Amino acid sequence: MSTRRTVAITGASSGIGLGLVKAFLASGFNVIGNARSEVGLAEASAALGNPQGFIGVTGDIATPQTAERIFQAGIEAFGQVDVLINNAGFFLPKPFVEYSPEDIENLLQTNLKGVIYASQVAAAHMIGRKQGRIINITAAIALQPNLAVPAALPVLIKGGLNQFTRALALELSPHNIQVNAVAPGIIETPMHDPATHGFLNGLQPAGRMGQVSEIADAVLYLANAHFTTGVVLPVDGGMSAGKW
Repeated sequence: MSTRRTVAITGASSGIGLGLVKAFLASGFNVIGNARSEVGLAEASAALGNPQGFIGVTGDIATPQTAERIFQAGIEAFGQVDVLINNAGFFLPKPFVEYSPEDIENLLQTNLKGVIYASQVAAAHMIGRKQGRIINITAAIALQPNLAVPAALPVLIKGGLNQFTRALALELSPHNIQVNAVAPGIIETPMHDPATHGFLNGLQPAGRMGQVSEIADAVLYLANAHFTTGVVLPVDGGMSAGKW
């Protein structure tokens, strides 16, 4: 049992997810990190110095069984789970007519089902405790599509998650559960080839990509806020403000 608050983070082994793990550990949270790869989670933990207060749960978040195991592990280790961050997902831009059935299924599995199942388990746990927070990581391009980045299918799914955030916030508000989202612009991570940085920098009015730490700052705010729910917070250098 622990008196510290506990956060569950999906997609925790790299990129924004790993940055969130670092930020929440530094802020005094216990962290349950989920990823598909056991090796990836082990490497992430090692990179963090195998900290106390961190446990990894391997499994595909697109299955309800993984969501159940994440919360079971958190409850067994720390007594409760206070915050869920639905971070797992991937971005696949391409012309709409070129999305294959496999592309569509993969996007639906991770980007949609992974949020649904984890949020169901979280909501049931948090309703019983009369408190909690669910934070979804969506995408600024779902707020303002861009002709230079054809991505109709990710926009469809992430845009739906923005509305899901608002709807679930209303439904869970009587239970003292806040539901919010952070909508990142293009964030500088190892997934982006340095040769593309010039193009990517120009997709935001700020003239640069965002940093993982800037997303973490926004998520930490929502994890600690008491009078903020149903919000989709863009952290995107102005990308979602409109065409420029």
